Amino acid sequence: MDARASRRRIAGGAVPWVLWPPAVCALALVVLPVVGLLVRSDLSRFPSLITSTSSLNALKLSLITAGLSTVASVLLGVPLAVVLARSRARGVRVLRAVVLLPLVLPPVVGGLALLYLLGRKGFLGILVTALTGEQVPFTTAAVVIAQTFVAMPFLVVSLEGALRGAGDRYERVASTLGAKPWTVFRRVTLPLLLPALGSGIVLSFARALGEFGATITFAGSLEGVTRTLPLEVYTQAEVDVDSAVALALLLILVAVAVIALARPRALEGVRS
Repeated sequence: MDARASRRRIAGGAVPWVLWPPAVCALALVVLPVVGLLVRSDLSRFPSLITSTSSLNALKLSLITAGLSTVASVLLGVPLAVVLARSRARGVRVLRAVVLLPLVLPPVVGGLALLYLLGRKGFLGILVTALTGEQVPFTTAAVVIAQTFVAMPFLVVSLEGALRGAGDRYERVASTLGAKPWTVFRRVTLPLLLPALGSGIVLSFARALGEFGATITFAGSLEGVTRTLPLEVYTQAEVDVDSAVALALLLILVAVAVIALARPRALEGVRS
């Protein structure tokens, strides 16, 4: 047995036995519902069910909107996470609580909030309509906004935790050496964020991919326009249970593939 295998054996034996029963129960809570879907599904019809026109349109729309909402989450969430982690201004703690609201609010409530903000009678919606002549609700843009609303906090939490865990000593050293704030951010803060940024991007994309409540409330369910894969599952559940189960399994497969392939190895605790 080589030294590496010995270290791995020692590390594996470090887990107290008392943790295994609840860990197995937790794993079962996640895995067994998926097994239930597999048992209920008609695997012989699976290819035909997931390749229907409506299913492919929903999958394409989900991937596009989830990608766009993830980009929006990065562009908006990275600055917000830095402000929350590094700012010493009064009220930051309250601001942090507000930012985390989408994590605890029912998604339907978030959809209603967006509707009354950007809807036809919302104060911001009236302004958008006056300037562009267009309405935001029940459009593909509304899907992206709803997904960003629920997914961005996952990115912010990941990045803020990483910044707080790393401390600010490197940034203070750079500042004492004469680096300007923007230079400190680019050369010191941003590299510290990269591992957590990869994790946050994966979590945000996966959350956006599975978003349902805020989307159906704010964007509706129009095929080819706002009907994402979760909404297609809901629609098919009312008319064809086998199709709904097949699409649910497809959604699970896509989410697992995204997390397994895109999640950085360093975040899994793997050391080469």
